[in-house]
Amino acid sequence: MNIEDLQELCKSLPSVTEDIKWENDLCFCIGEKMFCVIGLNQTPTSASFKVTPEEFDELSFKKGFKPAPYVARYKWVLVEDITTLSPKEWKHYVTQSYTLVKDKLPAKIKKQLSFE
Repeated sequence: MNIEDLQELCKSLPSVTEDIKWENDLCFCIGEKMFCVIGLNQTPTSASFKVTPEEFDELSFKKGFKPAPYVARYKWVLVEDITTLSPKEWKHYVTQSYTLVKDKLPAKIKKQLSFE
């Protein structure tokens, strides 16, 4: 999996926006809330995403992962090299992160995005 593949996966989900934040991070959002962040201009390429509380506890101690800086309290993990995960794993984690973030959006925003 490379940046372009991950970008395509994120953008395939409904109502996703893409933005560069902090000059070096490619961010994917739903309703202006981030669900996946890819670190640009670094080797290896890292990425962060939201996971379930159970997965957070498991992944935080797995080789190649760590709690994501600044957002770990919201159950975000950082994978230090995006090639660590298979395309199937990426699909699971990106889709799940998207859903976890989307489900927390206010009803008004969901309605604007045609989810309700």
